[in-house]
Amino acid sequence: MLNDGKSRFSINGQPIYHFVGTSTFSEYTVVHVGCVAKINPAAPLDKVCVLSCGISTGLGATLNVAKPKKGSSVAIFGLGAVGLAAAEGARIAGASRIIGVDLNPKRFDEAKKFGVTEFVNPKDYDKPVQEVIAEMTGGGVDRSVECTGSINAMVSAFECVHDGWGVAVLVDVPNKDDAFKTHPMNLLNERTLRGTFFGNYKPRSDLPSVVEKYMNKELELEKFITHEVPFSEINKAFEYMLRGDGLRCIIRMDA
Repeated sequence: MLNDGKSRFSINGQPIYHFVGTSTFSEYTVVHVGCVAKINPAAPLDKVCVLSCGISTGLGATLNVAKPKKGSSVAIFGLGAVGLAAAEGARIAGASRIIGVDLNPKRFDEAKKFGVTEFVNPKDYDKPVQEVIAEMTGGGVDRSVECTGSINAMVSAFECVHDGWGVAVLVDVPNKDDAFKTHPMNLLNERTLRGTFFGNYKPRSDLPSVVEKYMNKELELEKFITHEVPFSEINKAFEYMLRGDGLRCIIRMDA
């Protein structure tokens, strides 16, 4: 890794830039104090390192924004790492029904580890998935969390929550040209639509408490870690990600 003298580093001539104030693949770096959180020194770094954007975003979207009550029903749209973290949040909150929605049925078995109790593949139905969920739950779920970036999934997540008290939380980022469209009655019927960035966690002050959830065995991080590679094989990590073969891959800098 070489410094080219322009506040950036390169590997084999390919530049690596700072991402949101951190040098993601640097062993040593200088960051703003606002990007640094002091955590429990006993926490294993090869586990809590996954508490970055994806895991914390999904977890916080459920616990901090959707806030399902014990015994409630929650629909999770998208069962990638972010969606499974949202499901983990629903499990921690004590939801009795966690409905996973995904176009890839291969993800269903993995999702059971995160508390998902039922599954819906929109491709299996000839009607909107929000109608399917409303029929399954007698009017709609109490909470929904959208983790796909698909505008159609966002609309479905909003329209599948129950009139009067349902809350839908949008997590992922849509295409810049997308437009969210729903009938105004869905709002007048007292559904609530919310969005979140990083699960409403403030990294410096809130991440230490998330680490403590793991240390107290409330939050299970190991099941998010599906692969581990040395830095010299970093391309394998990208291959796993692009093929959808794993959730989180640990890259060891010392190997």
